[in-house]
Amino acid sequence: MRRQELQALQSPLKARYREDAGAAVVTLRADADLDATEVACSVQTGRALVDAGLHPASGGDGSLACSGDMLLQALVACAGVTLRSVAVNRDISLGEGRITAEGDLDFRGTMGVDREAPVGFRAIRLRFELDPELSSEDLETLMTLTERYCVVYQTLAGGVPVTIGNAPGPAEAT
Repeated sequence: MRRQELQALQSPLKARYREDAGAAVVTLRADADLDATEVACSVQTGRALVDAGLHPASGGDGSLACSGDMLLQALVACAGVTLRSVAVNRDISLGEGRITAEGDLDFRGTMGVDREAPVGFRAIRLRFELDPELSSEDLETLMTLTERYCVVYQTLAGGVPVTIGNAPGPAEAT
């Protein structure tokens, strides 16, 4: 995609959001159906159905997607789309590259083996392998603006309030 094409797509949206800030607020949703017999659930991604289950370090056999892996995949996907969008908008020639996310988990926490062990990632590292021919100025621009505008990165880095609760069932909803 060329800069003019991307800007033609985004310009009317940006104008609308400037005029009506409420129009820019969109609620995204993910749904999962619990498996009745396995320790697993099916997640709708919008493009495909993903069956998620236990990581091998917590008893899974590795045949199902692990939610921790999916979180890291969401991070690299968002960072990649953001990076490419920044490059297009700034007219920075960017060939192929690679983005890697690694996260450290201590399964003692999530498995209830040690109450002092954290549940969740202790650290996540996001790394970019980009064209070595990029100028240091272009590289700095790409990194700075990708960090600033990557939704998943900013959500993880800044933390957001997350609530948990039980939704009423079909009989209770009426």
